[in-house]
Amino acid sequence: MKKLLLMFILLAFLLLSSINIGAEKLIFLSTQFNPVAELQYMKENILSEFTKETGITVEFVPASYADFVNRILAEVKAGKVVTNVIAELHGGFDYLVSENAVEDLSGMPKLPKRTFIKTFVDYSKIRGVTAYIPWTQATYVMAVNKEAFKYLPEGLTQDDILRGSIKWTYDALLKWAENLKKAKGTPAFGLPMAPGGLFHRFLHGYIYPSYTGFQAKNFASKEALILWRYLSKLNDFIHPASTTWSNMSEPLLKGEVLLAWDHTARLTSAITTKPNDFIVIPAPIGPKGRGYILVIAGLGIPKNAPNKELGWKLIEYLTRPSTGVLILKGTGFFPVVKEAQKEVTEGGLKILVDGVTRQSSAPLGRPNLIPSLGGFGGEFSNIYRMAYERIVFRKEDPNKVLPELAKRLEEIFKQVNIPMN
Repeated sequence: MKKLLLMFILLAFLLLSSINIGAEKLIFLSTQFNPVAELQYMKENILSEFTKETGITVEFVPASYADFVNRILAEVKAGKVVTNVIAELHGGFDYLVSENAVEDLSGMPKLPKRTFIKTFVDYSKIRGVTAYIPWTQATYVMAVNKEAFKYLPEGLTQDDILRGSIKWTYDALLKWAENLKKAKGTPAFGLPMAPGGLFHRFLHGYIYPSYTGFQAKNFASKEALILWRYLSKLNDFIHPASTTWSNMSEPLLKGEVLLAWDHTARLTSAITTKPNDFIVIPAPIGPKGRGYILVIAGLGIPKNAPNKELGWKLIEYLTRPSTGVLILKGTGFFPVVKEAQKEVTEGGLKILVDGVTRQSSAPLGRPNLIPSLGGFGGEFSNIYRMAYERIVFRKEDPNKVLPELAKRLEEIFKQVNIPMN
């Protein structure tokens, strides 16, 4: 009896082993969709469907921007590439191309029944290499509880804001935030200033280009001094709990703030939960125009990656219009194929799509891509946060702080050998 049992266990083990040996598996390394909710959605609602369809298992590996670059470069330089597919922002691919660490995808099979937005296709071609296939787009916008329109400053209308007219300026935002504080007894403008929040993107990608014309090049300029005087005034009307918020959806839903700035993905929950309460508006205009960030995420294949054909199957699936709509519904990241955008016709997602369209089409726009700084991306972001901490919170002299931090900024751009923008 024991022998029969042992034989049964052995046969079962051999059978399971043979199944595992024959199973196909991909390693998908991504800097995108790494927050817990987004990560879970990608695994359970997106990648699981790919596995059902193809039988190919996908190991989704989240990574910080620095860890992502370090891992891919280490694999490529060691000649032991195990990662099959990668997802990263445009800037990261730019850096990987400079290191000859990604495959040129121009020779891969065509992707049928999808029309990619031309701007993103043009961006994907870096120094003669098709570095990635456009996957998702995103940006950062302002979400407004419609109640806040009751407290607009004199001379500014709701239509001015929605159209992004020349009256919708940072000075108008300051006055609006001041009115909200007077009406509510506490500041009602919120920013995601907590360590996990994206406040640094507001600083380098929105207000800096709006006041200085650049994200980093004029960091310590005369125009920057005007910017920091403005931020010191605006801080009086920013909700004090902003330093604890990394995501603005919850404060908006609770009514703690009536006006907030954040990444579209981090505003999705509030707007889809109460679509009748909120509207999405363009960023204001500064002396140099309307600075805003355009986020492009793409899918690529590391240099000399194994199983390129299987990796391409995953890329084909992830860029389908139907998959793009699913990703939008669960994460707030927008499709980059026209067929998918046409399917979003109502509800909170339509509010987001309309808001993003307003911002990109408003006059005097200065779109910016996040600089491709490789492993220095985190330090770049921290420099702007440090400037805010020292100048606004600690009341240090910007004439001293800015030149000091500008020196390190210049060193970072020199180390990665790209011009300051």
